[in-house]
Amino acid sequence: MGWMLPLCAERNKVSIRGYLAYHGRRIEEREYERANRLICDALSGEKSVRKEILLARLAECGLEDDAHTMSIYLRRAEADGIICSGELDRRQNTYALVEERIPRLRELRRDEAIAELARRYFRSHSPATLEDFVWWSNLGVGECRAAIESVCSELISESYAGETYFIHRDCRVRGYRRQTILLPSYDEYLIGYKSRHHAFEEEFRHRIHSSNGLFYPVILHDGQVVGNWHPTREPSFFRNEMQPDVADAFLRYRQFWDSDR
Repeated sequence: MGWMLPLCAERNKVSIRGYLAYHGRRIEEREYERANRLICDALSGEKSVRKEILLARLAECGLEDDAHTMSIYLRRAEADGIICSGELDRRQNTYALVEERIPRLRELRRDEAIAELARRYFRSHSPATLEDFVWWSNLGVGECRAAIESVCSELISESYAGETYFIHRDCRVRGYRRQTILLPSYDEYLIGYKSRHHAFEEEFRHRIHSSNGLFYPVILHDGQVVGNWHPTREPSFFRNEMQPDVADAFLRYRQFWDSDR
């Protein structure tokens, strides 16, 4: 985190300011500083605290208790390196102080940090393109291209349909596996790439995500998105001729959901 946060912190802060401006709002720096102090006090000495408990403590301290504003304060505290994700509490997200959860932070020069980010991205997302890495990292094209060049000895490049794809030598791609999978909203299989045309046809885009970036749970069959699913409703498919059996996939989902109850 010590080397990764500086790559995205300022862009995250700009994003927050832009979001507030769009909604006609502004939060002064002194308000963020006060919120960070209260957040530190609320989390100090705690291993992990669930969001609703943290927000209740902050409200008791006099911080504005509007849920939307509270979320902005938490996002900013993350960008400032004050808080991070804590341990899961019965599948509920928690927060913890960075200095208590990650006592030793690794630091790198900016070029080294982006190279390490490229290494990790292609190791987990291969095959992928330069444009995919730019999209995922939200960094500049020049820096991303230089990062890829710096780790080129670890990558294999392949051309397909006029595009260059990079495959990391240590990625887990080991041939083709036929399987039906229930993907959650915002799964990396879709949001980890700028181009998603390999996963679904353009005419079904509205079934995968909305115009403002809201992604839906989808059914993946042999690498292709073929429908939508919901825990308590029947699945819906895009085409009559493409309706795989999802019984095993739902069984795995229920086993996972019930595993620690």
